[in-house]
Amino acid sequence: MKLYGYWRSSASYRVRIALALKGIEAEYIAVNLREGEHFSPSHAKRNAQPFVPVLELEDGTKLTQSTAIIEYLDAEYGQAALLPADPVLRAQVRAAASIISADIAPIQNLRVLKYIRAEYEQDDAGVKSWAAHWIRESFKALEQIASSNDKPFLLTDTPSLAECCLIPQIYNARRFGVDMDDFPVLKQIDERCLGLTAFQKALPETQPDAPEG
Repeated sequence: MKLYGYWRSSASYRVRIALALKGIEAEYIAVNLREGEHFSPSHAKRNAQPFVPVLELEDGTKLTQSTAIIEYLDAEYGQAALLPADPVLRAQVRAAASIISADIAPIQNLRVLKYIRAEYEQDDAGVKSWAAHWIRESFKALEQIASSNDKPFLLTDTPSLAECCLIPQIYNARRFGVDMDDFPVLKQIDERCLGLTAFQKALPETQPDAPEG
């Protein structure tokens, strides 16, 4: 099994967390987004979209889109279930994950920020403000969801698909200057997750393609 990704890609980070939670080893192959390697002909053969991650299975099958990859892993590998068996709770976990993967992440990824910078002549502060605004808006909803129950994680007793998405997004939130003290329950979940070996293993800075220092 091979995982094509980028150290600071939040979507790649999600899949790394899922793999680590399930104890699955995958060969990591870096695709440098800053240098445009995702636009190369070789990557186009892996993914019709110029995105990471791509999970290549033993038989050569290639899976794309982080949440679809995580759902495949959860269906194929039974240990450390990432989606609850209860249909209602499963739908709630998927919904929470979608707030991040569908509502926040697409409008604060690299290609969108580059477009805002070039098309609307925004400087670093303007781009950062754009990203932070939309993160905060969705974090308000996630904070409310997390506050509505007494579970140690967003909706469950153990990390789920929701945390696979949430922790990378909190990592990005801090990069863009979002004060996590405004979201105390999310901050506690982040601290709880980062105390676990699987989440530590998936950290961007621990990846082979992360810059030194």
